[in-house]
Amino acid sequence: MAKSLEDMSLEELWQLFPIFLKEYNEDWAAWYKEESRRIQSFLPANQLYKMHHIGSTSIEGIWAKPIIDILLEIPRSEDMGSIQRKLLEYGYLLMSESEGRMTFNKGYTLQGFAERVFHLHLRYYGDNDELYFRDYLKDHSAVAKDYEHLKLILWKKYEHNRDAYTEAKTDFIRQYTQKAKQLYKRRYDDEIE
Repeated sequence: MAKSLEDMSLEELWQLFPIFLKEYNEDWAAWYKEESRRIQSFLPANQLYKMHHIGSTSIEGIWAKPIIDILLEIPRSEDMGSIQRKLLEYGYLLMSESEGRMTFNKGYTLQGFAERVFHLHLRYYGDNDELYFRDYLKDHSAVAKDYEHLKLILWKKYEHNRDAYTEAKTDFIRQYTQKAKQLYKRRYDDEIE
């Protein structure tokens, strides 16, 4: 086994961290609240942040990967690099980075998943399509169940290929995100700086 997660190939990581789904767990909302409070405790108080519980663990009643997704929106005037340094200092690992976006994780160990696993999506205000998708599923239980059904089908097919699992959900997510944006208009746009 590799000496660190950073030394492992993508295939090794997918074997150690397979896709798996669990029935909805009421603890997930509490885990989000605890972790969001923890993050707020070490980020500079003079900066404005908005955090949201996103992803399937935020939708009551559907099966989900037991990974708590957190969207952390920051003002466009803030430096992502300073927030990145704080997150790394407090136990998060940088998973990916692109223009105006960083994704971190916590709870991935050389022995597999920890009891609590988090993905933190650092974005500028307004880069928040996940909020529309989440709200649509919360408001449309039949669509939420369709999404659950799709994920259950994809689970075993792509158990050891996270990228293919994610890609196979993309059209469904895009379709209902667009419907949500039409339905909810500009629900979250007032937060853009």
